[in-house]
Amino acid sequence: MSKIYFIDVTNRDGVQTARLGLSKLEKTMLNLYLNEMGIFQSEFGFPTTRHESAYLQANLELARMGVLRHLRLCGWIRATVKDVELAFELVPDIKHLSLSIPTSDQMIYGKFAGLKSRDDILASMVDAVDAARAHGAESICVNAEDASRTDVDFLVRFAAEGKRHGVDRFRYCDTLGYENPFTIYETAKVLAENVGMPLEMHCHGDLGMAEANSLAGARGTIDGGQDVYINTTVNGIGERAGNADMVAVLLAVTKSKGFADKYQLGRSIDLTMSWRIARFASYAFGVPIPVNQPGVGANAFAHASGIHADGVLKDPQNYELYHYDELGRGEPELVETGSEICSGEYGGIAGFKHIMGKMEVIFADAEEAKPLLELVRYANVEAQKPLVEDELLFITRYPQIAKKLLTLKPLE
Repeated sequence: MSKIYFIDVTNRDGVQTARLGLSKLEKTMLNLYLNEMGIFQSEFGFPTTRHESAYLQANLELARMGVLRHLRLCGWIRATVKDVELAFELVPDIKHLSLSIPTSDQMIYGKFAGLKSRDDILASMVDAVDAARAHGAESICVNAEDASRTDVDFLVRFAAEGKRHGVDRFRYCDTLGYENPFTIYETAKVLAENVGMPLEMHCHGDLGMAEANSLAGARGTIDGGQDVYINTTVNGIGERAGNADMVAVLLAVTKSKGFADKYQLGRSIDLTMSWRIARFASYAFGVPIPVNQPGVGANAFAHASGIHADGVLKDPQNYELYHYDELGRGEPELVETGSEICSGEYGGIAGFKHIMGKMEVIFADAEEAKPLLELVRYANVEAQKPLVEDELLFITRYPQIAKKLLTLKPLE
């Protein structure tokens, strides 16, 4: 039986969301949480974007150190030789790449103003794949942008040509959320059967079906005989109406009627990390978690109706499909209502030592604390908000990595 794997794209697709963004430290924290959770891969950024270079290199170093020991780190670039060359120039140690190019007639003619044909698209993809392999890429996924509005025969041709040149996976991008569960099942099954290569399902929520489409596409791929890699983002953060929400899709895969009995995860996922990563992403992006968000919303386990309250008090399974502690919920949250010391870009030694002391991090003297305080100040400048405990602990444990994350070198 083929398996289901998860690829999180928050640090690529999520940060492209209009009016939103993350600091390099915040992106790194998400990778740490994803690693701890057991997610297969993070599409961790853009290796052709110069301001990402230090961050990408720092995270690759964390992987070499064994800190990111489970999580594969993959960069996203356009499927052109020029992008491949620049990616390896800026991030020489990158080993995993997603190469993306439009495949629908709408985008081929609409984006390239009639200057490219389908054959040009195939040639660009193949040349980029060959260049990436020549530079030592260990795995390559080719992304068909706007696949859901692309002729299926051309998609089969596109994916098959990629496979012939050594591509590992084909990403089916429902770029505009155009699919529904019935059509994406059939298309995914056709692609899996005719190409014979693992597929990725990349779904957006423009019609409110990103999670359902991800599940249906995964089923179609496995029924077609191939492994499937579902693309998600934390809290569904993504362009326009967002991407498939990671926790919601994980719950659907593991809890929905009859699905987990037949379709299995390829690696163990620690669902108890759900609450922690969802809260951090909400804080980092500055976007509240909707009260009705599956699993992590404020109302996910709240009951007001008398009938429901009575039923839950007798047996939670009467009105709860899964238990809150499966998602890492249940601990009380403590909120300061008196004097509070926050980390900040203008903070001093006394306040910093007080904050770290509450986390049982003790400095021998002020001189030992000063360089770490300086890093914390810079991290606050970039984030423009107080750092959370995990960020402060990360800086004290890996100060040299933190320094790289905070380093930006604008072109002169």
